[in-house]
Amino acid sequence: MGTWQTFDTTRDRTPIVDEALSAGINLFDSSPMYGRAEDTLAKALNGRRDQAIIATKIWTSSPAEGRQQAELALRLFRRVEIYQVHNLVNWKAQLKMLEALKGEGKVLVVGATHYDPGAFDDLCDVMRTGRLDMIQVPYNPRRREAERRVFPLAAALGLGVLVHSPLRNGVLDNPPSPKKIEAFGVKTWAQAILKWIASDPRVSCVLSATKTPGRPTENAQAGDAPWFDADQRERLLRAI
Repeated sequence: MGTWQTFDTTRDRTPIVDEALSAGINLFDSSPMYGRAEDTLAKALNGRRDQAIIATKIWTSSPAEGRQQAELALRLFRRVEIYQVHNLVNWKAQLKMLEALKGEGKVLVVGATHYDPGAFDDLCDVMRTGRLDMIQVPYNPRRREAERRVFPLAAALGLGVLVHSPLRNGVLDNPPSPKKIEAFGVKTWAQAILKWIASDPRVSCVLSATKTPGRPTENAQAGDAPWFDADQRERLLRAI
């Protein structure tokens, strides 16, 4: 589950986290870039931190501020399972710090993210250094640059792939008829899109953000087998 915009609040997000965990969603992605999101997430996980996988980020060009961001995240979460350099900002210095935290057992895997396909060449260059365990990029049926440029390299290097922005870029506009949606074995068009993304074997996890009760359960159902085969994925593209 993503936390951008939805967790930048002083409101209690415990009910949404409760529902997510009950539905089988246990990976929560955040960032200092998301305002209060890290703190709100930590409070919502109070008493069941061990049930969650935390992915967060370092987002600053300053090495000193990067250390401060990491210290805060570790105070909030005790450890970070997936720590990423956000948008490759000063990645050389920040990745060095994250590698040190990994060596201390405070971080499980390190990664890097970018939201802009224009930076995918730079992201691929960092991937080729052999220093990353995971990457995070945008991907959906209307935004497929990662499929062509990043996923093949990630698969070749054995890197995990987190996908953000799965339901953006107008993919939910003008959905097919309910009968056509049901033909994909799902109940909603959002589930069809999420399952289309998750059916790519190179994708490790799809991050969908919400603050609406009921939505975590609905989104989680897209992760139930069976997956779409190549023909179903192509039919969904034609529907869009």
